[in-house]
Amino acid sequence: MAVDGGKSEAEGKVWNLCKMPFWQSSNAASSSSSSSSSSMNNISSSNNSSVYQQNQSSQVLGRSSAGNSSNVSTMAKSLLPTRRRLRLDPPSKLYFPYEPGKQVRSAISIKNTCRSHVAFKFQTTAPKSCYMRPPGGILAPGESLIATVFKFVEPPENNERLLDQKSKVKFKIMSLKVKGEMDYVPELFDEQKDQVAVEQILRVIFLDPERPSPVMDKLKRQLAEAEAALEARKKPPEEAGPRIVGEGLVIDEWKERRERYLARQQVEGADSV
Repeated sequence: MAVDGGKSEAEGKVWNLCKMPFWQSSNAASSSSSSSSSSMNNISSSNNSSVYQQNQSSQVLGRSSAGNSSNVSTMAKSLLPTRRRLRLDPPSKLYFPYEPGKQVRSAISIKNTCRSHVAFKFQTTAPKSCYMRPPGGILAPGESLIATVFKFVEPPENNERLLDQKSKVKFKIMSLKVKGEMDYVPELFDEQKDQVAVEQILRVIFLDPERPSPVMDKLKRQLAEAEAALEARKKPPEEAGPRIVGEGLVIDEWKERRERYLARQQVEGADSV
């Protein structure tokens, strides 16, 4: 019995000796795994924070670059010259014959150089002494007209010749793109102020009517063309096709000749009876 008890005691010690390292190793493994997992979590969290910071910085950079690009585009547009919709002749001046105390005329050719319809409008710094004909209108693509500008020339003070001085009166031509053919009304420029462009500011230049010059000759030609165009617009449109008289009765040369022939036959028949 003593031998058996010692044996069992020895086996228990052996079992405990075998058992303790196993548990210790498992605990060590678990602790090492937990420490490794915690370190991995720390690494992942640090990686996530770094990714988040990178995303935030990239977004900030993207916004700043977008803002910079928009600013650059705005500056580039402001530096680019304004694209003209109308071609003017003369391009920057209005020539008037110098005749003090009289109303004189100037002329300017306006042509639409766009692919769309363009409305134009005149403005002046002296509306009481100046007016334009027409004051505005709508031009189809490639269409042109000659506008006439009227101005009263005030007599100079102290017998000074205004011909040798600069006139303070200026004219401004504005343009606006419109959709297709429509009736011109000045309110178009008030309704679409953001789309209105200033084509040109014209200065007034006086010419001596008694001194011949190429500029004066050109002015006379333009004024004659403007008068001819105005007279052509006043004429009623020519009727195309056969004339319609009464309630749908179509009269042409052949029918008139036939009716005269029949009437003559009736008269001759009555005379013979």
